[in-house]
Amino acid sequence: MSTDVTSSSRLGPLGFGAAPIGNLYREVSDDAARDALEAAWAGGIRYYDTAPHYGLGLSERRLGEFLRDMPRDEVVVSTKVGRVLEPNPGFDGGSDLADGYAVPNTLVRRFDPTESGIRRSIEDSLTRLGLDRIDIAYLHDPDAYDTDRGIDEGLPALVRLRDEGLVGAIGIGVNDADVAARAVRAADLDLVMIAGRYTLLEQPAAADLLPLCLERGVGVVSAAPYNSGLLATDDPGAGAHYNYGEAPAEVLERARALASACRELGVPLPVAAIHFPLQHPAVRAVVAGTARADAVRENLARMARPVPDAFWSDLREAGLIP
Repeated sequence: MSTDVTSSSRLGPLGFGAAPIGNLYREVSDDAARDALEAAWAGGIRYYDTAPHYGLGLSERRLGEFLRDMPRDEVVVSTKVGRVLEPNPGFDGGSDLADGYAVPNTLVRRFDPTESGIRRSIEDSLTRLGLDRIDIAYLHDPDAYDTDRGIDEGLPALVRLRDEGLVGAIGIGVNDADVAARAVRAADLDLVMIAGRYTLLEQPAAADLLPLCLERGVGVVSAAPYNSGLLATDDPGAGAHYNYGEAPAEVLERARALASACRELGVPLPVAAIHFPLQHPAVRAVVAGTARADAVRENLARMARPVPDAFWSDLREAGLIP
């Protein structure tokens, strides 16, 4: 298994999630995207995660343009495979907002977990990024299309690409802890990126996935530590986002209970949220996405703020974390 680019010292503690600079939900200017990337670099972040899915390649292009000015050996870049981008034969001047991105829908995503599809995806990503290699390639959300094909075809193909040296390390990037655990059992993976399922708010990944990864030496990258923004404020309010939509009442109630306990214990909720995943020995990094330079600096400050061990003990005693 690959070890260098997947170590905690190379990845963490905080990575930059580049979905927002692909115009997630709203348009972001080139200057604003670059400002966010520059803030991350200035703050010492050296792990950057992107995907073709993010803005139909816009995220990869913007990240690649920024990284061309940076020393390549200092950076770890991950992107994803499973969705190949192709010209949209029905393009009529519309947008991709139905899939969450404020970009023209000049391209369409086609699920292709075959070896030829994954090789093409990597080659296309290298072109958009302007890089000579991909450090980490994740199979992206196979459960959104066909989990069986993704795991049975896509993961063996990624193993072969890693064995050839075309990518440095391989893994799976999903929102579903059960799918991630199945992938770990099915293939010799280096990393799992799990989004939103091991956070201060909810920990389904703790039951099976994290112990399995620890047992097999598979590193975990915990993405979306704020659960789509719900935990990004000291006072979660109505209309807050959760899982890319509005938070249900019971989820909002739990977030407010956490916020109240954090206030009483003297640790802001967002600080607790960004630190929480790293309390598990399987987790090597937390990845938080934003397109705002001030939010990047805020995340860095939150990660730099010490959280006493007693804080976690108090939350456990209150029944708020396992």
